[in-house]
Amino acid sequence: MRIDTLSGRFDNPGMAHHPKNAQLQIRVSRSEKAAILASAKAAGLDMSAYVLSRVLPAAAGRFREFVEAAARTGTSFPLAELNSLLTALPAAELPDAVATLPSTALTPFLANYVAAMVEYACGRRGIAPPGWTRSIAPLREPVFGSSLQSLRLHLLTHSPPPFRHRNIFIDSSIGARV
Repeated sequence: MRIDTLSGRFDNPGMAHHPKNAQLQIRVSRSEKAAILASAKAAGLDMSAYVLSRVLPAAAGRFREFVEAAARTGTSFPLAELNSLLTALPAAELPDAVATLPSTALTPFLANYVAAMVEYACGRRGIAPPGWTRSIAPLREPVFGSSLQSLRLHLLTHSPPPFRHRNIFIDSSIGARV
C-alpha cells in the first residue's frame, strides 16, 4: 500500500480510489495508540492506512467496487467479477465482505440481482444473508435471462431460488458461467 502525500489518497489493490475529503477522530489511550502504531509499522503502513485496512477489509472494498462499477457502466462485466469474488470468498470472510450494500443508486433490477447473488452465496455456505437483502423488494415484472420464448419454462424451473424469489429467471448462478 502506498500513501500519496499530496492527494491524501492511498493505493490498496483491494480498494477503489476515493478522495480523502473527510476526517475521523477517535480517542484512545497512549498504550492503545502505541499498540496501533506498532501493528501499523509491522504491516508496513502508516496508522491511518492500517486502521482503514482493518475497518474496511479488501473483500468488502472489492464488493463495493464491483457493485459501483455495475451501476456506473451498466455492463455485465462487473457482475462477472462479483460472481468470482463471491464464489472464491471463504465462509469466514463472506459476512464481512457483503455486510453493507454500497450507497450507490442502483436500478431495481441491479439491486435485486446483487441481492440474489449475495443470498445465493450465503445459502451455499449456510450463512444468514445480510439484513439489507430483505429491504430490497422483488421485481414486479419477471425478467428472463433470454428473450427466447422456448427457454422460459426451463428458466422458470431451473433458476436458483434467490433469483426466482426476486422474479429473475436465469440459468446460471454463482460459480457457473454461460
